[in-house]
Amino acid sequence: MMLPWNRKKTHFPLIAILSLVFIVFTILYNERSIRQIQENPDHVHHHQEAPVTFVKANRINPAQEVLDRFSKCNSTRDYSGRKIAWVDRNDGQRRRVASERCDVASGKWVFDNTSYPLYKESECPYMSDQLACHRHGRPDLGYQYWRWQPHGCNLKRWNVIEMWEKLRGKRLMFVGDSLNRGQWISMVCLLQSVIPANKRSMSPNAPLTIFRSEEYNATVEFLWAPLLVESNSDDPVNHRLDERIIHPDSVLKHASKWEHADILVFNTYLWWRQGPVKLLWSAGKNGICEELDGLGAMELAMGAWADWVASKVDPLKKQVFFVTMSPTHLWNREWKHRSEGNCYDEKTPVDFEGYWGSGSDLPTMRMVEKVLSRLGSKVSVLNITQLSEYRKDGHPSIYRKFWETLKPEQLSNPPSYSDCIHWCLPGVPDVWNELLFHSL
Repeated sequence: MMLPWNRKKTHFPLIAILSLVFIVFTILYNERSIRQIQENPDHVHHHQEAPVTFVKANRINPAQEVLDRFSKCNSTRDYSGRKIAWVDRNDGQRRRVASERCDVASGKWVFDNTSYPLYKESECPYMSDQLACHRHGRPDLGYQYWRWQPHGCNLKRWNVIEMWEKLRGKRLMFVGDSLNRGQWISMVCLLQSVIPANKRSMSPNAPLTIFRSEEYNATVEFLWAPLLVESNSDDPVNHRLDERIIHPDSVLKHASKWEHADILVFNTYLWWRQGPVKLLWSAGKNGICEELDGLGAMELAMGAWADWVASKVDPLKKQVFFVTMSPTHLWNREWKHRSEGNCYDEKTPVDFEGYWGSGSDLPTMRMVEKVLSRLGSKVSVLNITQLSEYRKDGHPSIYRKFWETLKPEQLSNPPSYSDCIHWCLPGVPDVWNELLFHSL
């Protein structure tokens, strides 16, 4: 039989031992936690975050909602963190560069009124009212006479017959936004003069617009796809919407039109700088959207596009080009100290080398470079950004057709409605096409 005093004696040390173990464990745990925070502060509370999920792009979902300009989100929630998973099927080669012997994107603009412009605005029947600056009252023509001169080498001189021979029996397609449409119009104006009127045709304006040459059995086409992935802004005319919605994981609707082209020239950028974007995932239900900033949404779209390129493009059969961002010139204080204006009334290029304005977004450029680098030789880059940065004089400004009636207060203040985004033709986009010609 256990004595009463012995029973009390055995209880006390047991409680003390358990308390001591608890205290020691707590101290060790806290020290470990503090050490983890000091070594990697970014991981604080990481256990509370939702895990990143990866979504396979470009898979057909019969229940996927087709987006058009009438599409709406039934509700919107914060971005879930889902990423586009695409397989890098690079053939082991690095990305093709326009010329390994010379960086044609590094150079200067030289005034040349002997060999430029390469065509006359009035002689191109396919000229756009948005880009025909002289027709809409621009008094100076200096913007037409500048030639791009790379450092240490020469850009291949434009030859219209040689270009047609490169295109013989092929489809050249530009895919993207209105800036890429301007490059397409430039290319059509560069090419059309040697084709008899009865041997050429232009299809009506549509999501896919086609210029055709019977003599060369070739087409030069433009596909309106400003965000590359499917969106509610895919109507080439009625696309000015307050709420921009995309399928971030699908290019299939557009790819069904571009997949049979022999030479593809893609661009995207400007439309991602217009505020948050609504994401409607292909597997989403009940119209529930997520909202993400433009750069993040563009990275998702680039991933879906890259998945198509990686899985479908054979560089021996199809040439793919990606055009870097086209800069804007919205604030002339960036090249003219203490000024408050924009590209309005600018008549000459920026004259100091290395100029860089806020119209080109470096984080976006780094993201695009990261995606393109994984695609290796499947994609060639047309690097237009730096050379276009100098051309503050090359925009339509007020000398273009505006689709909406201008208000009196706008007319009294020309910079307030100047177009410092698009480019006059003939002009800067012609040089972009010379780079393409140089690269083919």
